[in-house]
Amino acid sequence: MFTIDQYIKAESLEQAYSLNQKKTATILGGCGWLKMGNRSIRTAIDLSGLGLDKIEETETEFKLGCMVTLRQIETNDGINNYFGDSVRECLRHIVGVQFRNCVTIGGSIWGRFGFSDPLTLFLALDADVKLYHAGIVKLSDFVKMPYDRDILTHVILPKKKQKTYYITHRATETDFPVIACAVSKLPEDFTDNGFRVAVGARPQRASIVLDADGILNDGITEESAKKFADYVADSLNFSSNIRGSADFRHHLTRVLVRRALLAMNQEG
Repeated sequence: MFTIDQYIKAESLEQAYSLNQKKTATILGGCGWLKMGNRSIRTAIDLSGLGLDKIEETETEFKLGCMVTLRQIETNDGINNYFGDSVRECLRHIVGVQFRNCVTIGGSIWGRFGFSDPLTLFLALDADVKLYHAGIVKLSDFVKMPYDRDILTHVILPKKKQKTYYITHRATETDFPVIACAVSKLPEDFTDNGFRVAVGARPQRASIVLDADGILNDGITEESAKKFADYVADSLNFSSNIRGSADFRHHLTRVLVRRALLAMNQEG
């Protein structure tokens, strides 16, 4: 549990940003992870009064305020209609409904946790983040950035007619994933054939692998799916922890990426 010396409900993002420049300050999200630690916070900054708890849909994107809860995303009709089951599947394993009613997407993405389901899926969806000071940054770049004193205000999911499939292996239903895989096909990506795979819980932060060798150029078959899954697994580094060994994670990645590709292809 944490203790707070001074609690401030920010009246503006400028005020929150200014207060957050001190190393003793902490931005409060849903506090789902923060409460698991044991620390003393000099100044706690609450963003809940700034209208950042809304999901906005336009013709080109879904814009998620940083205070939007995981449950809001999980039950949003617009997101589920557009992305199918992938977002729901990404979120439904995370502890329980009561927990997802509290935990925010801002905290989940800002933390860049290795075990983060949303981070893994949103990387595959080619998402952006909006930072108060730095502006809009690709999530694939943001995940590599060091922690600083900026404030994440929004997560942006682009509408690119993505086909997406999300799959994980867990020791128990609501535990952290042993490995997490998200596969997407972006038809508007002209730099390659559009296939993107994000693998998280390695247990390092999720990372993207593209089909640089064009293994899937002629479509998804049993043979090409297996070959690309092997390519993805061999492109990444894995480590061991209490949930699984590096070798086990490497093996699971090969299995889950192949399954995701075949399932996505079957769905049309």
